[in-house]
Amino acid sequence: MSPKLQAALPRRHYIDPTAYAEERERVLLRSWSCAGRLDELGLAEPGTAQLIPARAVAVGVLGESIIVGVTADGGLRANYNVCRHRGAQLIAHDPAQAPVQRSARVWRCPYHSWTYDLGGRLVHAPHTNDLDVDPVAFGLHPVGVGAWGGFLWLRLDGSTESLAEALVPLARRLANYPLDTLRVGYRATYDVRANWKVIAENYNECYHCGPVHPELTRLVPAFAGGGADLDWERGIEHRPGAWTFTTTGTSARAPFPDLDADERVRHKGELAYPTLLLSAAAEHVAAFRLEPLAVDRTRITCELLFAADEVRRPAFDPTDAAQLWELVNSQDWAICESVQRGISSRAYTQGWYAPLEDASLDIRRWLLPRLVGSADV
Repeated sequence: MSPKLQAALPRRHYIDPTAYAEERERVLLRSWSCAGRLDELGLAEPGTAQLIPARAVAVGVLGESIIVGVTADGGLRANYNVCRHRGAQLIAHDPAQAPVQRSARVWRCPYHSWTYDLGGRLVHAPHTNDLDVDPVAFGLHPVGVGAWGGFLWLRLDGSTESLAEALVPLARRLANYPLDTLRVGYRATYDVRANWKVIAENYNECYHCGPVHPELTRLVPAFAGGGADLDWERGIEHRPGAWTFTTTGTSARAPFPDLDADERVRHKGELAYPTLLLSAAAEHVAAFRLEPLAVDRTRITCELLFAADEVRRPAFDPTDAAQLWELVNSQDWAICESVQRGISSRAYTQGWYAPLEDASLDIRRWLLPRLVGSADV
């Protein structure tokens, strides 16, 4: 039997604010979200996975301000940035703005001085000595927190899935890359007028690579064929003489030392739903952090990660990698915004997947089971 077109998600999943609000509550808030690099947030020593006790940060995730602290024993704790007394923020922070870093051993509310340890337990409530104020009952509302690959991960509500469980396939395939100790050598932030799922689906297939990325397909000829039979376990080969994702396909930077023979000359791509895309080359890793802002808007932070020794070199220059990614990113974001405009038309009811797009069907397989019981399934 000949393969058939497969129906994509219905239109409302991309353009309806009500559907987005349901998805945010039932799926995004209950999933592990990548919140940034630990060292860039001030929680770890640069170029190491070593957390720094008494360091803290307020960071925005899905419109919520979350405070994260490193406790005296070197553990991570995270809580909503909301005092249990009258609701003031413990750290003044707009979740739509940049993180706010602090050195802190306790959280003290600036409104009435209710004070909490970094784990969120109430330790002092002034002028309540004659009241029955239970330190546990009045602790801060906790948030799931974890670290993997040098990234901070937060889970805001309701899920029992551990971070390790969520990242099993990705962690296995990227085990030889020293993600914990890499450092940011280049960063760009984009405000893309598209639903986050449009961006994730675009990343997860190469049917579009030929028409959208002519320069990329010259570097990786296998991408020009629409993505059929790509061996993502071993990685994707470059053109003869090329071995990494730069404008020339080569680099003066050495490959990461623990890569296997394939990884030294091939490219790997990974997606950790819902918010982290990783593109691993032999001498750098491109990390794309998605921040859904509205049904039709996503902030994307692209960070190119290099070996710490490379970044510390006075002559370090990421331009060869950054130029390629700037080009590919501009092409991707433009086509994603075009898709968003198109599916917002009254002429569009539902899209379709060709067999070459099988990988991007994952968005349905990942999303729909998590929406069970929702009116928007």
